[in-house]
Amino acid sequence: MTDTGNEWWRGAVIYQIYPRSFQDSNDDGVGDLKGITLRLEYIADLGVDGIWISPFFTSPMKDFGYDVADYRDVDPVFGTLGDFDALLERAHRLNLKVIIDQVYSHTSDRHPWFEQSRGSRDNGKSDWYVWADPKPDGSPPNNWQSVFVGPGWTWDARREQYYHHNFLPEQPALNLHNPAVQKALLDVARFWLNRGVDGFRLDAINHGMHDQALRDNPRARPPFFASSRPYLMQEPKHTMNHPDMPALLERFRGLTDTFGEVFTVAEVGSGDPLPTQKAYTADSKRLNSAYGFEFLGMRELSADNVRNVLARWNGGPGEGWPCWAFSNHDAPRVASRWHQRLDPSHRAKLFALLQISLRGNTLIYQGEELGLTQAHIPFDRIQDPEAKNNWPQTLGRDGARTPMPWCQNEVCAGFSGSEPWLPLPAEHRALAVDVQSRDPESVLSFFRAAIGFRGSSDALRRGDLRFLDGREDMLAFERRSGGESALCAFNLTDREIRWNPPNAALADRQMRVGCDPADGACPDLLPPGSGYVGVFGDRS
Repeated sequence: MTDTGNEWWRGAVIYQIYPRSFQDSNDDGVGDLKGITLRLEYIADLGVDGIWISPFFTSPMKDFGYDVADYRDVDPVFGTLGDFDALLERAHRLNLKVIIDQVYSHTSDRHPWFEQSRGSRDNGKSDWYVWADPKPDGSPPNNWQSVFVGPGWTWDARREQYYHHNFLPEQPALNLHNPAVQKALLDVARFWLNRGVDGFRLDAINHGMHDQALRDNPRARPPFFASSRPYLMQEPKHTMNHPDMPALLERFRGLTDTFGEVFTVAEVGSGDPLPTQKAYTADSKRLNSAYGFEFLGMRELSADNVRNVLARWNGGPGEGWPCWAFSNHDAPRVASRWHQRLDPSHRAKLFALLQISLRGNTLIYQGEELGLTQAHIPFDRIQDPEAKNNWPQTLGRDGARTPMPWCQNEVCAGFSGSEPWLPLPAEHRALAVDVQSRDPESVLSFFRAAIGFRGSSDALRRGDLRFLDGREDMLAFERRSGGESALCAFNLTDREIRWNPPNAALADRQMRVGCDPADGACPDLLPPGSGYVGVFGDRS
């Protein structure tokens, strides 16, 4: 199926749900699928087009669902397949698309595939994972390192070989070069497509193929080799971004196209992700979209930084469609990363206005619409294995995974009736959904308005992007589709900026943060930390 430019997913706003922390329906302290179903009307009221649900499959939870032991079933902590079907039906009745995570680069070491593979060197699944003999001195086959900690190899006494893992030792890497493994994973996707899902997010998919010659990774270039984490001291040349991966993604796209407009998006991180993102989404034959950590890892939000990201993926021939996330379950929350000098409510609104103005899909992480900050988790409450392994050099991911605050004055802020799996910060209670829903000036109210504003404008949803000439210290661009255009201007500095707007006429619709609405037309004075988006009719 060729992309036409009018697909439901193009320019969509998608809301990410981390199920452990969204809503607990049975008071065991862990969120679940029934809890998500209970809150679907809230999500629909935001005006988003769909939801992306992080893994809820059978898992030992060493990496909280990203270590899958059964791709075709629901872990009991989250419910049952029947609960998922009920969620899917309710979401579709609310006109919400449902996208689910697929973890194809690795499984749990408890997966039956791996349990069989490790049993001998000659069984039917012996080469479904990446196995190798030790060096003559008994050391691992090469210098590959794990993203989380230490060597990327673990010794297995049964096979008397090492197996490779890009993450935890409990997450052995699948051998995606093996046609039988490819077929098995395509069958997994078909299982969920037959149940009615509308799309897939492919987790860490650029880690999915390895160098079969097992060559050493080269030393990383500065400043990475000064890092205290061994993984960052290497350039992962032979453990990710393998040139054979696009061919597998073409097979995957061939399957999804038989089910209609199924949305597929790759997570592509590490190093310089853009060439891989473009390769994975090229020519309407592979995935629809890809995203990485361009904004998630951005230390400072500046006009230059944003321009550099957007200019590199701006609609060239054969390009796929980008996705942009400012927060997610793997990164510190955006409200605690950028522009701490601004009032918390102000900066959350500024980030929201910027995000809905970008060309590409908008990924909103649960709680971002409330302006939730990164939580401090004391060491004795940390759950994240990455944080434990790298303490105290990393903040870890738990601070972005704390429970959603629904009701300020209820037990556990309405998330659960018992102690949640992660502590709920006291400061998040004041930002609860029930508090903000009553306040027309709240961050939540602004998010709802901004999402609706984007949805009502084809220029913002699907239009191209052209940077405007002007001052280098401000971000100004135009979005255009057909006869409609949107003027977007942001001052991300701590000083006021005067500029000459290209159109002084009153916009048909506009949204502002930090600008004086009494100006009426496009503001020629942008105060520090301000933004303006105006949508105009045909200006040709």
